[in-house]
Amino acid sequence: MNEAAETCRADVWLWRARFFKTRSLAARIIEEGGVRLARGAARTPLDKPSRSLRPGDVLSFAQGPRWLAVKVEAVGERRGPAPEAKGLYSFLEGP
Repeated sequence: MNEAAETCRADVWLWRARFFKTRSLAARIIEEGGVRLARGAARTPLDKPSRSLRPGDVLSFAQGPRWLAVKVEAVGERRGPAPEAKGLYSFLEGP
C-alpha cells in the first residue's frame, strides 16, 4: 500500500470513527485545539483538520463530560455502520 492509502485527514477520521456527528463539527473541535495527537514520543495539539493520521497514532479529546484516549487502528474507507467504525480504533486507559 502507498502512504496516501494508509493516512487520513484528522477531521475525516474522527467523523468516520463516529466520534462526531458531522465532519464540520470534528474540524471545529480540532481548530479550537480540542484534540491532541501522540505519535511516538511527540505529543502536540492538532492545529489543522487536514493533519494526517495513520495507524498507531493516539488521539485524546473531550466528548461531552468524558475525556477519551483512542489509538488509531485503521483509517477506514467510509463512514460505515457503528460496528465497522469500532474497528478503526481501540480505547486506551486514562489517568
